[in-house]
Amino acid sequence: MADHHKIGKLAVLAAMLSEEEAAMFQEPLNQVHICSGKVGSMNMSKIIAAVETAAKRTELISSHLYRETHALYHAILEALEGVTRGQLAIGETMRTVGLRFAVVRGAAYNDPREGEWLAVCFYGTIGAPVKGLEHEAIGLGINHI
Repeated sequence: MADHHKIGKLAVLAAMLSEEEAAMFQEPLNQVHICSGKVGSMNMSKIIAAVETAAKRTELISSHLYRETHALYHAILEALEGVTRGQLAIGETMRTVGLRFAVVRGAAYNDPREGEWLAVCFYGTIGAPVKGLEHEAIGLGINHI
């Protein structure tokens, strides 16, 4: 598989690297449609909304096609399961997150008949809502459109 088909790897890199560090990966990152941002919250719906808004605002997904929003939603949930260690709860369990996120849209396979896929990565911290009591976390979700 060619490197430019590794949308998950590109999503992880884009979420983890600072803007200066990401400059070293411009060539592979320019081969796919990508958006990124930051979100911090104790509310899961705010995290989902931040990613969905960024993806629609940058036209990574169409706001008029339900299947694209639906695919993004499932990739977000899968990525959040990694961050929350399989327990999709944050504020309800007195945890807060501070995350960078990246969404990559592209081919996951060499055969174009496989269509486009979305990869969502979160990287940042999770922990008690007390500054300094958080630890690193990462999650990756990939879903077909």
